[in-house]
Amino acid sequence: MKERIVKWIRDYFEENGKGCNAVIGISGGKDSSVCAALLVEALGKDRVIGVLMPQGEQHDIDVSHELVELLGIRHLVVNIGETCDSLVDAIAGGGIPKADLLANKVYYSNTPARVRMTVLYGISAMFNGRVANTCNKSEDYVGYSTKFGDSAGDFSPLSDLLVHEVKALGYELGLPKKFIEKVPEDGLSGKTDEDNLGFTYATLDRYIETGEIDSQETKQKIDRLHKANLHKITPMPMFKK
Repeated sequence: MKERIVKWIRDYFEENGKGCNAVIGISGGKDSSVCAALLVEALGKDRVIGVLMPQGEQHDIDVSHELVELLGIRHLVVNIGETCDSLVDAIAGGGIPKADLLANKVYYSNTPARVRMTVLYGISAMFNGRVANTCNKSEDYVGYSTKFGDSAGDFSPLSDLLVHEVKALGYELGLPKKFIEKVPEDGLSGKTDEDNLGFTYATLDRYIETGEIDSQETKQKIDRLHKANLHKITPMPMFKK
């Protein structure tokens, strides 16, 4: 699988940007770590640019720094905290109470992801780049991504791999365990991804692969999330004359 993905990345750049660089957001979690390692193997470290994007203070930013140092790739640090705050002020200036914006979970949780993608495309423009999407199949299945945020990108090496497959790929690439097994969290609420979802990725992966699940309540929740979030992973509906 590793060799197939590496070849796929090389073929993508050969056809869609020969000589271009890969630009990737680095969170320090398994997806961005594995994806970055794949890019290095496919293109060489000189053609991979990592972008660290804390929102104000990020307690685990040191892990992201360790990853880019381990891979030996160029990196930039862009703090999006003030930008997100300014955007709240700007929208509030349009007539929506600031308190309502900050209390709205959809706005508050999705905006930083969209700001980060704007940063990635800005840097991509400066470095003749192509932006890597780092989503995996498990997260996409239940919509645990932001439309036009982390679900965007120019190419997606991991989107057909379940979480356990991404982890296996990380070990195959020789990444240290800390980058592969780091507990994923949203960076906002202090909760882990699995806390927010209400079930484990192991349960989700098993259900996607085999249809087997022990709890009917969990099955119904997964099915509901999948149906409600299909709009994130299907092409935009287009009226045809």
